[in-house]
Amino acid sequence: MNIAVFVSGGGTNLQNIQDAINTGILENVKIELVIADRNCYALERALDNDITTYLVDRGNEISTQIDEILSSYSIDFIVLGGFLSILDSNFCNKWANKIINIHPSLLPKYGGKGMYGEKVHQAVLDAGETESGSTVHFVTSEVDEGKIILQKSFQINENDSAKDLQKKIQVIEKEILIKSIQMLCQS
Repeated sequence: MNIAVFVSGGGTNLQNIQDAINTGILENVKIELVIADRNCYALERALDNDITTYLVDRGNEISTQIDEILSSYSIDFIVLGGFLSILDSNFCNKWANKIINIHPSLLPKYGGKGMYGEKVHQAVLDAGETESGSTVHFVTSEVDEGKIILQKSFQINENDSAKDLQKKIQVIEKEILIKSIQMLCQS
C-alpha cells in the first residue's frame, strides 16, 4: 500500500509511521511522498528517510496543486499527519474514504475549522472536561466530521495543563494512527 503523508509541522506522526514500517509493524506499506503546506521540520524527517517531498503554496489552489502532484504517483491512501490546510470538496470527494486525519480530541467534540493543537487542549480544559483523547477519522469536505475509525481516551488530572494534554495525546496518536493504517491495509 502506497501512502502520501501531508504535514505542516514537526512530523511526529510521519516519523511514527516510518518507524512502524521500518520495524515491520506496518507490513507492505510505503510512504511514497510527503506534501507540506509550509517549510517545516517534517520535510527534513522525510528527506532523512529518503522520501520524496513537495512544498505547496497555501493559497486557494492548494487542492489543485496537490491533485496534480498525486496524479504522477500510485497512491492508495492519504494520511493527514498534522496538516493544517483545508482541502476543498472536489478533492475530498475524489479521494472519498481514502484520506484519514488524526485529531487531538474526542470528536465530535472540539473539532472543526480553527481547532488544532494547543487550541483544542485549552478548549477541553476551559470546558471542564474530565477526559480527552484523540480520534482518527476519514476526511470529508466538512472539517473533522468524517466517519470515525478509532478513538482512544484518557482521564484528565486536576492539575493538567494544555501542554500535559498534548504530551498524553501524542502517545495515544501514535497507537491509534498505526492501528488505523493497519485496518486500512486489511480492508
